[in-house]
Parts: sequence; C-alpha cells; structure tokens
Amino acid sequence: MGIGTSIFLIAVGAILKFAVTATVSGIELATVGVILMVVGAVGLLISLFYLTRVTDRPVPPDRRSTDPYA
Repeated sequence: MGIGTSIFLIAVGAILKFAVTATVSGIELATVGVILMVVGAVGLLISLFYLTRVTDRPVPPDRRSTDPYA
C-alpha cells in the first residue's frame, strides 16, 4: 500500500465517520469509517518507514573510469 492509497483510505474513512448521516441495515457506517482511517494510518506509517529506511548496498563502480579513487 502506497502513501497515496493510505491517504485515500483515511479520507474516505473520515467522510464515512463524520459526514455521512445515512443509515444502512446491518452495517454501521461510522464504524467502517473508523476502521478505514486506522488501516490508512497504519499503511501510511509502514509506507513512510520503508521510504526512509537506509540500506547498506555498495555503489557499483563507474564503468567509464578505471581509477577507483577518481
């Protein structure tokens, strides 16, 4: 799940929680909204964690240069 998808889920959840006043038989829309906001927030945190994670990968040498110290 990317950052955009997470923000979308948070927005849809907020709309369902705070703006929708309709009632549906068998489902509570406010609860669905809270669930979507929580899932979106968790997805956003995971996406940001992987975005800022530093990996120790060696940089491949430049193929045009024969001097490794240039």
